[in-house]
Amino acid sequence: MPFIPRHTQALAAAAIVWGAAATAAQAQTAVMAPPQNVVQLTAAGSVEVAQDLLVLTLSATEEGSNAAAVQKRLQQVVDAALATVRPQAQPGGMEVRTSGFNVFPRTTSKDGKIAGWQGRAQLVLQGKDFDRITSTAAKVQGMQVGQVAFGLSKEGRAKVEGEAQQQAIDQFKAKAASLAKAFGFASYTLREVSVNSNEVGMRPYMAGAMMKSSMAADGAESAPLAVEAGKTQVEVQVSGAVQLQ
Repeated sequence: MPFIPRHTQALAAAAIVWGAAATAAQAQTAVMAPPQNVVQLTAAGSVEVAQDLLVLTLSATEEGSNAAAVQKRLQQVVDAALATVRPQAQPGGMEVRTSGFNVFPRTTSKDGKIAGWQGRAQLVLQGKDFDRITSTAAKVQGMQVGQVAFGLSKEGRAKVEGEAQQQAIDQFKAKAASLAKAFGFASYTLREVSVNSNEVGMRPYMAGAMMKSSMAADGAESAPLAVEAGKTQVEVQVSGAVQLQ
């Protein structure tokens, strides 16, 4: 075996390392090269469906000079309301939850001193059984309807989301084919795609004074609130990039 000087071996090793680095750099440059003939596009599909979910919010307010007393009275109202509505609760039909129990100071505008305390609590009845929700709300004493909102349940969305998604996909494919032809290409391949869905049309409205005036006198059951749901749209958007070929 012929003798090879150490400095020659070192130079050969350095040449190999340099060659490997150059090859890696070339590969990286090739990977980082900007894509050619790529088009970004978006398509959407939507299906109109009747809203099947009612969210009815009952609210109560208390005022006084003592924070603890206000909190106690407010808690008594909520406890009484829960005792009325819980027996009527039904999975999917009417679910019950409390929301926003707060006691906060009222200040005078002149000196900023605390002039008293005010408390507010909410009780939410939500579900697909509109008659059950409105008739139960009418039995609650000490609380008034403050807000009504309609929406779409998970089950209702699932029924139409697939149809809206298929519409969006078909439109996306038609756009891609049309663009390929317009630019003088025979076809295209899909590079990347994202699918997003949302509900359009759920608009809560405040009941306010209108609902207060329709309530019966304290101690008497009021008439059930008349509600009628509208329609909403389930929309699916498909966006992405295609490679023209």
